[in-house]
Amino acid sequence: MTDATAPASGAGQGSLLGQDRRRTKRNAAEKRFRAYGLTAVCIGVLMLIMLLTSILSNGLSAFRQTTIEIMVPLVPERLDPTGNRDPEEMAKVTTFGYAPLLRDGFESTLAAAGIETELDAGDAADLISDESVAQLRNFVLANPDLLGETIPVEVLANGRIDGFFKGRVTYATAELDQNVSPAQLQLAEDLVAADMMETGFNWRFLTAPDASVTRPEAAGLGVAIIGSLYMMLIVLVLALPIGVAASIYLEEFAPQNRFTDLIEVNISNLAAVPSIVFGILGLAIFINFAGLPQSAPIVGGLVLTLMTLPTIIIATRASLKSVPPSIRDAALGIGASKMQSVFHHVLPLAMPGILTGTIIGLAQALGETAPLLLIGMVAFVREYPAGPPEGLFDPATALPVQIFNFTQRSDPAFVERASGAIIVLLAFLLVMNLTAIFLRRKFERRW
Repeated sequence: MTDATAPASGAGQGSLLGQDRRRTKRNAAEKRFRAYGLTAVCIGVLMLIMLLTSILSNGLSAFRQTTIEIMVPLVPERLDPTGNRDPEEMAKVTTFGYAPLLRDGFESTLAAAGIETELDAGDAADLISDESVAQLRNFVLANPDLLGETIPVEVLANGRIDGFFKGRVTYATAELDQNVSPAQLQLAEDLVAADMMETGFNWRFLTAPDASVTRPEAAGLGVAIIGSLYMMLIVLVLALPIGVAASIYLEEFAPQNRFTDLIEVNISNLAAVPSIVFGILGLAIFINFAGLPQSAPIVGGLVLTLMTLPTIIIATRASLKSVPPSIRDAALGIGASKMQSVFHHVLPLAMPGILTGTIIGLAQALGETAPLLLIGMVAFVREYPAGPPEGLFDPATALPVQIFNFTQRSDPAFVERASGAIIVLLAFLLVMNLTAIFLRRKFERRW
């Protein structure tokens, strides 16, 4: 008979298979700790659900846009006074020459559909976005042979009318709003009944550039998406080789002395430095000293490269450390040099972790706003940057900065645009993180 199976011999004592007071107390404490942990997880998940619900409820409507289809007469005498059909000469006609054509076309379209309204021609035409005039001008300059014809044109409805069909504007609020009237809302409903107005998917939100504060319905993310892609390209080209090379040297070749210890401490400290500090550094070095242009992807990419390097170096060193020493010893034992053992054996085995750390670093850089604000990427940019490498020096903006710009504008439609831009940014981050998970699980080796 052992002590574990011996019967209880006195009060307050028992076998190891039984329950005593202290064991009951420990089990109760463990249950409480599990309950605390489960509660914390549930609260975190609940907060995440609330955040996503708020973003989706406000931003999904940005991917829908109200448009009006009208018949517009392209009067040659107004649009091409010389009659040469030369786009360069036709470009001298400004948008002021196209606005009356849209107004007259809208009036005649209403008459042809039998829609009556108490509004005059000018107030009725206010249902059309001011951006539509520029879109019509660009279309005519690209197709000068259509002059003299009456063509169907799909134009944007203004922000208030678009907000009416999304539940943001009502008849009650229209009575207090100087930008829209209840009669205009009634006309919009009549246009919907006549199949002349509809709300569909808004591709322009993903492809169009930013718009002025008076044209929220035309604001898009095209320039911001291109600017972000350019900066991520620069970060990938610079940060990955530099970070991996530095990691390999520090982990495999550098002697262990005070100098390398100092470098390692500084790398860890740089990973914790606030991102706005890198923005100040970029402003001082790349713009004030090197003379690079403000609001250019090249400057933003260089700043984000400096910010991402510590993350890539730390992740790469951890991946190199995870490779068993026996791999190195075996390679050296069969006559391989130190460099051959690293590049032929250790580095390929550590590559999944390196790629994962790089993608996570890129995802972190994609969502940074503060350093980009300091280098001037908050500027209002309407023109698309050219293709690389010239486009790297053209003015551009980025998705996080575009979200910041949208939130600074007073029109409620820009709140919708900001939430929609957050959805696009989260989609990019989700894809990048899923890619990191896929690479890690596909190439991971278990030792």
